[in-house]
Amino acid sequence: MARERFRIRVTKDNLVFCSGHFITYEGDRCERLHGHNYRTAVEVEAPLDENFYVFDFVALKHRIREITNELDHRMMLPTRNPLVTLETVGEQIHVRYRDRIWNFPKGDCVLLPIENTTAELLARYIGQRLIISLKEQHNFSKGIIRVEVEESFGQSAFHEVEIGV
Repeated sequence: MARERFRIRVTKDNLVFCSGHFITYEGDRCERLHGHNYRTAVEVEAPLDENFYVFDFVALKHRIREITNELDHRMMLPTRNPLVTLETVGEQIHVRYRDRIWNFPKGDCVLLPIENTTAELLARYIGQRLIISLKEQHNFSKGIIRVEVEESFGQSAFHEVEIGV
């Protein structure tokens, strides 16, 4: 007997975020500050619901947009990177990597509970946030969530997680 699988994919021009970042790599190196016009795509694979949907496209786009809006026009800073220290002083965030020090207005930053602001970990972060939102607001409890974060044309990272199985 054939096994059916259903999947939807959402990617739109408004599911983007323009953000600054830097990453540490090779144990002792740190990129210069720079930014990307990130683009997000999400796939949901799940059984059809009572409406014969995998998930409502409009609701999914809305949930993704809420998350990407929090990242848009912000300096993304990792809170779990052992090589980077963050200190909030009044309305400033002081960032240090070895002898390099940056100061950013607190309101211009988003502190992310990740080890590095790589496209891979951004995809995981968005996916984790999306799963929480779909569970809380739509009782979504079983399926596969795939998130793609494209940091520039031709450069994408993917994260996939299976929930409730």
